[in-house]
Amino acid sequence: MNFYLEKFGFQSPSIVDLPKENLGICVVIPCFNEPDLMPTLNALSNCIPTSCAVEIIVVINSGEHHPHEIKEQNARTLAVGKEWQKTIASPWIDFHWINVQNLPQKHAGVGLARKIGMDEAVHRFDLIQKDGIIVCFDADATCTPNYLTEIERHFKHYPNTPGCSIFYEHPLGGSVFDAQIYEGITFYELHLRYYNLGLKFCQLPYAFHTVGSSMAVRSSAYQKQGGMNKRKAGEDFYFIHKIIELGGFTNLTTTTVIPSPRISDRVPFGTGKAIGDWISSGKQVFTTYSFASFKLLKAFVEVIPELRTKTLEEVNLNLNHQEKSVLFEFLKLQNFDSKLAEIRSNAKTEEAFIKRFFRWLDAFTVLKFVHFVRDHGYSPRPIEEEVAEFLKAMGVGEFPAKADEQLIFLRKLERGN
Repeated sequence: MNFYLEKFGFQSPSIVDLPKENLGICVVIPCFNEPDLMPTLNALSNCIPTSCAVEIIVVINSGEHHPHEIKEQNARTLAVGKEWQKTIASPWIDFHWINVQNLPQKHAGVGLARKIGMDEAVHRFDLIQKDGIIVCFDADATCTPNYLTEIERHFKHYPNTPGCSIFYEHPLGGSVFDAQIYEGITFYELHLRYYNLGLKFCQLPYAFHTVGSSMAVRSSAYQKQGGMNKRKAGEDFYFIHKIIELGGFTNLTTTTVIPSPRISDRVPFGTGKAIGDWISSGKQVFTTYSFASFKLLKAFVEVIPELRTKTLEEVNLNLNHQEKSVLFEFLKLQNFDSKLAEIRSNAKTEEAFIKRFFRWLDAFTVLKFVHFVRDHGYSPRPIEEEVAEFLKAMGVGEFPAKADEQLIFLRKLERGN
């Protein structure tokens, strides 16, 4: 038995067919109460063929507490999917179904569903003694035709990368959803890109998107970091940041995942919840974190090397009295002095000090900081205004003022165009 699966596996492997010897990519799709999986399956089956074999692992799941109607929908999805599969005759791509119902209420959710599928992928690669690529996708997402070939190419081009964040773009118009949903997703994706670029502005080493449908990891890295967690929400955020800790994490920007902008009440936060909240609020203005909070954070990050030998009071933070007050209050709540002493005592070089410092000042702590600053004098501001402030700080001379045009601009910026 594989050591990781023996120690961390949730259940025994369930796919009985042996994998092809040249299996290189496993795409894992959690599927819960999904009425229309076909666009997702068609998008993957219509991808340009890879040189390696590919397996799509669909994890149809529900918890012991879910109503009978959901389990009936899962059964219909499985039946329709298997019928659809009979129409696919491809030598390079295989589809597998894991049907897990009545999962324990404590853990049943997207994190556990991803874990079951990703653990299965570990087993598939283990059978052929290969360190393959495990890809996360969603049951309501689609992709561009070069999706699988670009994943294959990316990991060959970056042989030492443990994983990557894959470029995504929500649909911003069309006839599938109401106009309000397209408007909401435009604002929300703009917010996500603004936040990620804000982290880059601060020169933080973990400025990567953490979207569950848009990430891939090597099987070895997945196992080394203990696999996927069982969180019912935010599983992608916590998982990706564990992989980023390994170093060498990359962005894949030459293909595109197209997540759904639909409303969802399945999780307490995330895209579906944000769009639902936006529409139900009836607000005309979408607000985001003040760019001043990123400028404050950047000033702190810039003095980190000096903190190896100096106190916070001794370094030049280049902040006014109010900014210093907010920063110091947050750090006090985080027991910063004792944390700093601990970091110093375990770091003999500047490089080790900085590495340990960012292990403390991780993405979750930064999110807490941004929320603290938001609640202490730096109230949320209209998204278009704060994106403009960011672009000015980056030295961009001309840029659009409207949200939809700003989003296109930031997409190009993040692609490197």
